[in-house]
Amino acid sequence: MKRALLIVLFLLSVQNHWAQSRLDSFLKPADSLQKSRRNAVVVSQAALSAGILIALNQTWYADYPRTHFHTINDNAEWLQMDKAGHVFSAYHLGSFGKNAWQWSGASRKSQLLYGASTGFAFLSVVEFMDGYSSNWGASLGDVAANAAGTGLFLVQELAWSEQRIIPKFSFHTTPYASARPSVLGSNYPEQLLKDYNGQTYWLSVNLHSFAKNSKIPTWLNVALGYGAEGMITGNDDLVNTVFLPESERFRQFYLSFDVDLTKIKTKSHVLKTVFEVFNTLKIPAPTLELTERGDFKFRGIYF
Repeated sequence: MKRALLIVLFLLSVQNHWAQSRLDSFLKPADSLQKSRRNAVVVSQAALSAGILIALNQTWYADYPRTHFHTINDNAEWLQMDKAGHVFSAYHLGSFGKNAWQWSGASRKSQLLYGASTGFAFLSVVEFMDGYSSNWGASLGDVAANAAGTGLFLVQELAWSEQRIIPKFSFHTTPYASARPSVLGSNYPEQLLKDYNGQTYWLSVNLHSFAKNSKIPTWLNVALGYGAEGMITGNDDLVNTVFLPESERFRQFYLSFDVDLTKIKTKSHVLKTVFEVFNTLKIPAPTLELTERGDFKFRGIYF
């Protein structure tokens, strides 16, 4: 996170140079449909999706037997942290997809129809592949979470023509991963993806967008977060005690400040692109925490 912020600051320092570069011109959305750009979007999205799915098949599914298509009910697992992750992923894949179609100059209808649905379509294929694996199964709860993430993006576009409520992500390492590294990760990159105990998912609300005539800074957000701890297994507390006897799983709720990087005014399309990418992350900030056990904490800086 610190390195990411340093990169943003560096980019700000060279904004005037980049604003005149070929890259900046390339990233500028077209005013009308450019077929070459549209074709590039279609081909690149198809190739990237196919590449990821092939890689998943080889690294994720190949070591397990295939079976008939089946579904599972995993809604009670991991205190629904995995479902929050599906909402986050579907939303941002749809957002990036919409922006790609906007870059091509496609109509707003095409942006929303083909771009915003990218996340739901891709994640649905992954869920379909899960359904044929003996070690997993297609989760209707995951499908619903994917639909919720896509819906959150589309509803805001249709209602406000802007995104006022943005799902975001933050992460910190926890001691739980060392208790079961094969499941929660043995190093930082793995833990970032697997250790639900250190993940927090946020809904970052832009205040000025709901009060256009106010003097509230356009970039200021209030963020509502959800997390959970004490999870060594999906849902079996008896197994959980084998790995970490003192652990107790519980939910956490957060209230914090945030920044909407996309509201920072700049003419540089390079910076706009960088801000779009980093706007998926919640900035570290003072945070209030309330657990379902009734514990209340103030954290000076929370990741």
